[in-house]
Parts: sequence; structure tokens; C-alpha cells
Amino acid sequence: MPNVNRRFLLRERPAGRIDDRTFELVEEAVPEIGDGEALVRTRWISLDPTNRTWIGEIPTYLPPVAIGEVMRAGGLGEVVASNSPNYRVGQLVWGLTGWQDYLVASASAPMMAVPEIADVSPSLYLGALGMTGLTAYVGIFDIGRPKPGETVVVSAAAGAVGSVAGQLAKIEGARVVGIAGGAKKCALLTDELGFDAAVDYKAADWREQLKAATADGIDVDFENVGAEIMEAVFSRLNVRARVALCGLISGYNDDAAAVSAGPRNFGHLLVQRVHLEGFIVLDHFGRAGEIVPQLAGWIAEGKLKAQETVVEGFEQLPVAINMLFDGENTGKLVVKL
Repeated sequence: MPNVNRRFLLRERPAGRIDDRTFELVEEAVPEIGDGEALVRTRWISLDPTNRTWIGEIPTYLPPVAIGEVMRAGGLGEVVASNSPNYRVGQLVWGLTGWQDYLVASASAPMMAVPEIADVSPSLYLGALGMTGLTAYVGIFDIGRPKPGETVVVSAAAGAVGSVAGQLAKIEGARVVGIAGGAKKCALLTDELGFDAAVDYKAADWREQLKAATADGIDVDFENVGAEIMEAVFSRLNVRARVALCGLISGYNDDAAAVSAGPRNFGHLLVQRVHLEGFIVLDHFGRAGEIVPQLAGWIAEGKLKAQETVVEGFEQLPVAINMLFDGENTGKLVVKL
């Protein structure tokens, strides 16, 4: 086993995009384990838009990563040594691995066992069978509650959560419109994932596309983006529409004022008696045992297709994370170590 643990530490908080000054790559000794602990070697690391908010100065639902700390991230790892009956060597586990090769699993920093299913990549437990799928499920079924024939709009629809959310709405019999960037992603939504229509926000006429795709208004908005796209969707909400406010990725690289700015047509929510609910998936983590088997069943039946973008190499982490904000990934973005 190698005796070096590579780690990316937060060197400075970025003003805008993450760049080569944001993190520092260090090499340290592989940590030793004590009684009741296990050594985990990271195999896959999840990259998510919320990673960017964790390295800002303002606390979110978790405190900011401190300067000099390892970058926080979810990941999958393999137990390579164990002094605990809760972990066996060779077992796959999931949890907050951080951007590092090795970590210690203990009672105070637990990892969860990952079931191994034939012909299923373990990386899916960071995506459609993990927090991504759980997020989409809660937003669609608990908040959006689409009825057959209703129109559901999903922004960032070719991304990790959006691609799953749209498919779940289709399972419920809704008419689904996805908003994505570029003709290739829009074709993916309609040709492969079963969306009824797609709006290319990079096209000059995207507002006209949205209007045409939602001629009867919008009953459910699964909101991932914010800014002018959210405003355009809000303007087309029907009476008693539901908004599942999942993310505001358009502002994550901006300052705090931009992130917190509200829509100019907020009053339309009042007139239309709209139900809007923001949600954080960690509040629903305890339901994973109930929800993940349902998602796995839909994947096995071919009703849910899991999309992934895989980047190879630990050293690619600080570069790959910007793919989320440049629209370069399709589905879940993961780094394979």
C-alpha cells in the first residue's frame, strides 16, 4: 500500500471561479488507525455545485471549509484496513471523503456500506442511486407532486439532479419540459431521456422556445438555476403551481448579493397562489433506505436512465469542478481516482 496521502487543501477563498490559487496539493503520510477505526482508500469523488458554496465565506447549511482544511466532498471508497467490526477489508463505503486518497472511518466520522450490484457501476451511488437521486425524488414527489398531464419544467435538465427529476416526473405521467444549454443536450433530453420538449437557453430565442413549449402554462417548476431563467419560468406559472427550489447555480460563482437576489416578478407567486419550497437533501437523508430501492427498480426496468460524466485522475479535481459552471458535464460529474 502506498505510504503517501495526496490531499487538496483550501488555500484561499475564490473571488469568482475556482482557479490554480484556490487549492494546494500536499502529500502527507497515510493516516494510522486505532481501535474501532478503519482506513478507507478513496476510489470516486463526487463534484457538485454546492462544493462551490462550501468554500465561500458565508455559512450555508454546512459551515465553510476552513483555510488549510481538506476540500469537503462526498465520495466512495474501499476499506483497506480495519480495526472495527463495522467495516471489513474490501468493503465499499460512502460518505464525506474529501479531496484526498485516504481517510479514517470511525464512530465520529462514519461511512455507509454500499451494496454491490452486478453490472452497476459503484459511481451510481454518488448519482442516481445516491444523494442526486434522493434530491430529485424529494423535489418531484414531495414538493412538486405532478399529476398526469400537468406541465413540469426542469432547469439545468441535463445535469445530475435535473436529468433524474425530469424522468421521475415522466414516470408520474406529467408532460416534461427541460431547459439545457446547447442543441446536443436538448437532443439528449428528448431523444434519450423521454422529455416532451427542450429549451436551449444558449439560443437567442430561448424565451420564445419556453413560451411555445409551455403554451398552457407551468404547473411544477423544479428550479436549479435562478436568475433570468427562473424569472421567465415564474412568469408562466399557473394558479396553484408548485416550485421545488433545489438550487441557484447561476449565482454560485458570484458575490453574496448576487446569490441572494430575488426574482423581480416575485409578486406573480402571490397572484397565482404558488407554493414554493426550498429544500436541502440532508434533511431527507434518513429516507434513503426507502427511496434508493425504488430508484434502483426503475433503473432495472429501464424507466430511469442514469447519466454520468467521468473524469479520470485525482489531479483533475480543481479543473473538473468548473465543468459544472461551464455546462460541460452531462448528468452526474464524478472523478475516478
